[in-house]
Amino acid sequence: MVTITADAEKFIDELLEKNQKTGWGIKVYLSGYACSGPQFGMSFQEKAAEGEKVDNSASSFAMFYDEETEKALQDCVIEFVDDPNFGTGLSIRNPNFNGCASCGGGCGSY
Repeated sequence: MVTITADAEKFIDELLEKNQKTGWGIKVYLSGYACSGPQFGMSFQEKAAEGEKVDNSASSFAMFYDEETEKALQDCVIEFVDDPNFGTGLSIRNPNFNGCASCGGGCGSY
């Protein structure tokens, strides 16, 4: 199961409102794999598509994802990041991944 922090939930709530998508949810999808492990994307989605899981971990919106994405999200944490070097947005931290040798081992958090 994926965990979402309060700050990330607030950020998504604000995005939904700003984009006139109040009452919608967030689709989390697996966009591929890199040396840092699974890579994810997110988009607004009104309701679950056929075969998608509905995750109500957030108190104000649902998250939708397929079975493959669900497995990749196991134990991950969706966090809000506000870093002067990397910008502001969301990050999905995977505690099951320890980094990679090809880029110095520093890419376990993305």
